[in-house]
Amino acid sequence: MTEVENPGSGRDAEKLPRAVQTTVRERVGAQSPMTTPEAVSVRLTVNGTRHSFMLDPRTTLLDLLREHLDLTGTKKGCDQGQCGACTMLIDGRRVNSYLTFAVMYDGARITTIEGLAADGALHPLQQAFIDHDAFQCGYCTPGQICSAVGLIAERRATFANS
Repeated sequence: MTEVENPGSGRDAEKLPRAVQTTVRERVGAQSPMTTPEAVSVRLTVNGTRHSFMLDPRTTLLDLLREHLDLTGTKKGCDQGQCGACTMLIDGRRVNSYLTFAVMYDGARITTIEGLAADGALHPLQQAFIDHDAFQCGYCTPGQICSAVGLIAERRATFANS
């Protein structure tokens, strides 16, 4: 397992809240006394690689993956968590990443569609989707596959405990 530090998180790096404050000032006028939350430290293991971040506490897991790690397989679909396009696995359980703040899972293991393949071989469910043409437009397919992987793992755990 390797450790990677987010380029925006070092001691000399510009802090995220300043960027957020700039955006807020642009929206409400430069004289506004609005403040933003201070950046918080978050450590996550994503697809087997440890990462450290300094994040605005309002950052969703989906935004963290897409904007900070360039993992674009997980999608933003309905903005309500109903379609499942944003599904990923956190400690082996299915989670809608669009509805989840990254700070809630400090220290967690996250698996995205990009992390399901091992040693250059697709996960069996990824391969089954290909073999059986189980795609529609393909936009929500990563979420469907992660959800299916999580469902199978959750059922195995249920049977193992009974």
